[in-house]
Amino acid sequence: MKIKAPYLLFIGDAKDPLSIKLAKGVVDWRPELAIGEYSLPGCEVTTSHPEMNIQEAVDKGAKTFVLGFANSGGTVDEKWIPYILEAIEAGMDIASGLHQRLDSFSEISEHAKKHNVQLIDVRHPVGTFKTGTGNKRTGKRLLTVGTDCSVGKMYTALALEKAMSQKNFDVSFKATGQSGIFITGDGIAIDCVVSDFIAGTVEQLSPPNNPEHWDIIEGQGSLYHPAFAGVSLGLLHGAQPDALVLCHAEKREHMRGIPGRNLPSLAQTLELNLNAAKLTNPDARFVGISVNTSMLGEDEANAICAGYEKEFSLPCVDPIRHSVSRIVEQLQ
Repeated sequence: MKIKAPYLLFIGDAKDPLSIKLAKGVVDWRPELAIGEYSLPGCEVTTSHPEMNIQEAVDKGAKTFVLGFANSGGTVDEKWIPYILEAIEAGMDIASGLHQRLDSFSEISEHAKKHNVQLIDVRHPVGTFKTGTGNKRTGKRLLTVGTDCSVGKMYTALALEKAMSQKNFDVSFKATGQSGIFITGDGIAIDCVVSDFIAGTVEQLSPPNNPEHWDIIEGQGSLYHPAFAGVSLGLLHGAQPDALVLCHAEKREHMRGIPGRNLPSLAQTLELNLNAAKLTNPDARFVGISVNTSMLGEDEANAICAGYEKEFSLPCVDPIRHSVSRIVEQLQ
């Protein structure tokens, strides 16, 4: 189902920058798809796109009202419903990347039918999926993995895809989460696939290809996160990665959503992911480290990256603050 652009990105009264990572990802990577953002009183974050209300956005040509959230549990907050109904009345489709389906609310479903607009739940993939085989596929694949969830795996993958395209690689970005799907218009929300079929779904997402073609596969979760390790493992096995990039958020005090649970070390994460990856690709290797240094000043960020680079003998960069070109060089 195609998501019509341009979007109006609804961010409500969000307080946490990570809670609007879907909306922020669209603005950072495909700003031309969004006409503006719509926030409510009390909102403490922004995508930096122009602020406008529903009618203003429709007057400027907005086609889809996008719930720009990625909250814990993936639920639709009932206080958003009046704004969803208003957008429907204004003729916009409604698109969500949350787990809870839009049509689970009878008033939203009935309103959409009345006004002949689409309800799009990208977190609920359609189609038939198979179990994984682990059979060797032609083409090359890179997967981003992390010490935790929400550490920059998607941003790193998109930065690599962009840099590789500029260097004339035959390359594609493969979205496995709701934000990536809104950014690229294609992909599969892997965390909504039944667990037995995760590896097979990734095999379908990244099928056999030209021997020199690279699929850059967006990682999810972390093998060390109690909630999301299963998705991360299925992705590793299905991706059959030739190359891995470790992603990490510096200065994070605990695993996201679990106060008191410490993050693993980079050394632990490198070892566990590499061992797991070798089940379906014995030649898998790490080619770089990507660090989210947004909590650091320039000098400290550079020092942190230099320290990790020396410790692990891998190029280490912040994909937003630095170039990822030295990681790309490992793929040539």
